[in-house]
Order: sequence, then structure tokens, then C-alpha cells
Amino acid sequence: MKALRFAALGTGFWARFQLSAWREVGGAECVALYNRTRSKAEALGRELGIDAVYDDAEELLEKESLDFVDIITDPSTHERFVALAAGRVRAVICQKPLAESLESAQRMIQACRDAGTPLFVHENFRWQAPLRALKSVVDEGRLGSVFRARIEMVSGFDVFANQPFLRTLEQFVLTDVGTHVLDVTRFLFGEAESLVCHTQKVHADIAGEDVATVLLRTRAGATVLVTLGYAGTPLEHERFPETFVFVEGTRGSAELGPDYWLRTTTAEGTLSRRVPPPRYDWADPRYDVVHASGVPCNANLLAAIRGEGAAETTAEDNYETLRLVFAAYESAKSGGVVRISPSPTP
Repeated sequence: MKALRFAALGTGFWARFQLSAWREVGGAECVALYNRTRSKAEALGRELGIDAVYDDAEELLEKESLDFVDIITDPSTHERFVALAAGRVRAVICQKPLAESLESAQRMIQACRDAGTPLFVHENFRWQAPLRALKSVVDEGRLGSVFRARIEMVSGFDVFANQPFLRTLEQFVLTDVGTHVLDVTRFLFGEAESLVCHTQKVHADIAGEDVATVLLRTRAGATVLVTLGYAGTPLEHERFPETFVFVEGTRGSAELGPDYWLRTTTAEGTLSRRVPPPRYDWADPRYDVVHASGVPCNANLLAAIRGEGAAETTAEDNYETLRLVFAAYESAKSGGVVRISPSPTP
């Protein structure tokens, strides 16, 4: 089967890993790179053997014959690049968070809808091997009806070293890792009907919040506590970037703990198994579980572009995650509970 041709818009820290994940999947070939600083595109092009580089995204789209584009830039550029690509390619993939506001996300979705171009979001956290295994436990019904859960992504890891621009974000931890973890919350437990959120800023030299605590009530009746933190606090056991989850159900409990151990407890006893991520030579060992999750995420999106299956992380689906992110900010500002009413497709 002929490989689909695509271009990557953006050649920052995550791009090399995302492109390596595409190569792992096969069936898609990156033929061009864009970056506003051309030298960065040229450097990554030399590393990966991609000759066509641009510092003008519109010029790239005019000159290259593409099946899709993968937008791997910061959120402030997403709406412009999606609008440029809509109607020129078979599909557009955009890095999370999809947009800086719900209104911007709505415009992006409508632009692609009007052009007949599917818009997908590269939301890879839910594709982590241990989280998929936990999802299977929940869906199989061994725990009974889930009534309470907690999800934790708290780390002292210096995320600013590789991504210094994070220091400048006025909305930080909720839009960065919070987008991932709130998507995992929806993936595991369904949609929320209400939430309350408190945020804090521990680092004195950053613009936004680096700690957030979100309490959600799902439409199915479960209470889910989400704790997020990049405060830099030293931890006895630093497990960045692992996500820990504890689930309570009417017939049992499950815990995804450090080092990818998944323990399921019912009346019959406790079943323990380790669910580590695949190991790839190109992945940074410090980000192993996150980088590895890009492979199944990309495979799912590629199948959708080829018409061979449905994508999980469509823009319409991810819009529901964004609603939680911005509802959390609204709650943190007001100090009150925010209701999340079911919404029609944006």
C-alpha cells in the first residue's frame, strides 16, 4: 500500500519524537518540514533525512503534494495553520491543546467541516499501555459500578528545561498536562456533569499556575479527584511522567501505581501485573511511556485518514476535554462549582 505523504508544521522538542513514532507505524512519510526559524527545520531535516524545509507554511502547502499535515506547534498558532491547511489536504492533525479558547476551537472545527477536511487531535496520553490496560479492567465490569476514583500526575521533574516557553504561559498546568489527564478522565470514566477546581503557583518565576486540584462528578455518578503538579517539589520516588490511578467499584478496586504495576482486587483476591510501555531506541528514556504512546495514537489516526477505522481523538471529541479545562479555570477564578451541561457538537 502506498505511503501517505505528510508535512510536519513545527520542529520543536516534541517533533522529532512524533516523527519517529510515525516511522514506527509505517504507511506515512514525512516529506517536508516547516518552522518559523528555518535553521531549526534544517537541523531536524538533516537528522531525519528530510530535504524539503520551509519557514513559510503557506508556501509549503502550495508547493508540496500532501495527504495530511501534522501541526506540532504551540497553541497560539493552531487556528491559523488549521485554516491554511483546511481544503488543501485530506486531513489535519493538530497537537494538543487544540486551541487557546473554546471559541477558537469552534472556528477550527467549523473551518475543517466547511472544507470537508477531518480534523484530529494528537492526544496520546490515553494510548499509554498501562492506561489502556486499566481501561480494559474498568470496561470488563470486574470492579462493578465505579463510584470513586483519583488520578494523579504530580512531579518534581524540571519540565522547563526542555520546554522553556512553558514558563511564559499564563495558563500552564491545566492546559499542558491537565489537558492530557482530563482527557484520560473522560476516557476512563465518561463525561463530567460538574467540577470544582483550585489552582496555585509555587514557582515564583513563571506566569501561570503549576498546581491544580480538580474534583469532578461524572454523569454516571462517580466522583473523580484529579491532582496535577509541576511545582518542582522533591519527591522520594520521582516517577515522571507516569500517571497514577486508583478506582473504587461496587465489586472491587484497581490501582495503577509506580513502575506500571496494575493491581486489581476483588473478592477472589488481588491480581498484580506489570504493564510497561514498549521501548524504542528513539524515545527519551525520561519520557518513555509518553513517547511510546505516540505510536498507537498515530496508528489510530492513520487508519482513520485511510478510511479503515474511526479515530478516537477527533476534534469534536477533544472539544469536550477542552470544555473541562476551561471550566476548571472558571471554577478556580470564581471559587464555585461549574456545571458541565451536555452540548451539541460544536
